[in-house]
Amino acid sequence: MRLKSYAAQTHQGPYLQVNEDGYEFDFENHLYMVFDGFGGSGIGDRAVEKLKGEIKSFYTNLSDDPNATMPLYYNPRNLLEGNALLNSMMNAHQNLFKRNSDQPLNQRAGSSAIVAAQSDSLMVLVGVGNCCAYHYRQGTLSKIIVEDTLKYLSKNQFETRFRSSPMSAIGMYPELTYQMREVRLLEGDKLILMTDGLYGAISDEEILHHLNRQAPDSQDRINSLLKLSNSHGNVDNQTAMILEF
Repeated sequence: MRLKSYAAQTHQGPYLQVNEDGYEFDFENHLYMVFDGFGGSGIGDRAVEKLKGEIKSFYTNLSDDPNATMPLYYNPRNLLEGNALLNSMMNAHQNLFKRNSDQPLNQRAGSSAIVAAQSDSLMVLVGVGNCCAYHYRQGTLSKIIVEDTLKYLSKNQFETRFRSSPMSAIGMYPELTYQMREVRLLEGDKLILMTDGLYGAISDEEILHHLNRQAPDSQDRINSLLKLSNSHGNVDNQTAMILEF
């Protein structure tokens, strides 16, 4: 399945001075990544940059070798790409957790993330923490990676943007808790990956409207979603990626 159009945007938001979010495209290896880092200026943002390189390098080495031994995880039901993707994220997680263990609490970093890898018409997605992913097909929008949320853990009715909080993240706890999904792509499908600075201030109906409407390109769709999120009171970093097939 050919990627026909793509776009991504990351921004510190209307109030923050540092951006700990990030994204990465690797078209040669069909690898797509969105991150929501935390830890503070010079900590979370640097951790995200390091995670990009570690995941990409580890994934490339494993996915290029069909006879590679998966060092951290193996499931015979998964494609090579799925097993390689999970091994890459677990390796990056272990590295960051080890670095954190040598640091005082105020110097530790972590990151929520969604990393997606494509193999022909199949897209494998792994989500950690409070990023989310949607699949759009023929006018219908469905969430395929669900963010960590406080919605079901408290009786308090938080505003939407205060409900998301990473209960697991890369580098956060000894074990990495994740969601893994596979999507069989059809022509006309769209995937949208987002951090909570975007989805936290807008509804699924508003996201669907912006995917349905006529637009010059994917970048225009993202820019309009970012503006809408800010107009609804976003106070966080915000990142989105759209992949159109």
